[in-house]
Amino acid sequence: MTQSETTSAGHEQAAPTYETVPTGAGEARVAWYAGTEPWAVLALGHGAGGGVEARDLQALARALPAHGVTTALVEQPWRVAGKKVAPAPKTLDTGWRGLWPALAEPRLPVIAGGRSAGARVACRTGRELGALAVLALSFPLHPPGKPERSRAEELLGAGLPTLVVQGGNDPFGRPGEFPAGPHGLVEVPYGDHGFAVPKRAPLTQDEALAVLVGAVTEWLVTLR
Repeated sequence: MTQSETTSAGHEQAAPTYETVPTGAGEARVAWYAGTEPWAVLALGHGAGGGVEARDLQALARALPAHGVTTALVEQPWRVAGKKVAPAPKTLDTGWRGLWPALAEPRLPVIAGGRSAGARVACRTGRELGALAVLALSFPLHPPGKPERSRAEELLGAGLPTLVVQGGNDPFGRPGEFPAGPHGLVEVPYGDHGFAVPKRAPLTQDEALAVLVGAVTEWLVTLR
């Protein structure tokens, strides 16, 4: 552990520790945010257009350890290698499978999750890897403007307790476009694919992230 920081709620939050993990797709990197008296690990992968600095991933990493959930932000090998374009889904899955033993090393139940492409990876692989559940942030239901190219089968086929958290204005799939299924669905009003809200919205960016964090925290309680 290195220097600690103070969260917006005023609690001391230890800085993460980092682990490099070899996988069949190259070296991945995990930032570990240790939970207080942890009962589970939440592993979160990033999207195809960015890394673990995404606002939703960072907000969860700051908030959840105080609720007993060790949060692992996973940087896929292509990002670690400095590449700007994500590889094919099969390669993303290979990287995720390869680092799973490191995620399970604390010998706690592991919840597979991620945002966008990372959410798809979690849905595709969670059950086979023995995940407790799946958290899908900004699930890319379809490419923008192409609803006919649906990826609903990945979500519906997860086979585990699943929560989707979706921005109300996400061009990759607004909440009303999602099919009925066994998953839970929470809307972050006015949020885009990165959960950014416009300045004219009747809620602030911090309030939008509070909706996301609150929904995830409540859902995690149901998994204990």
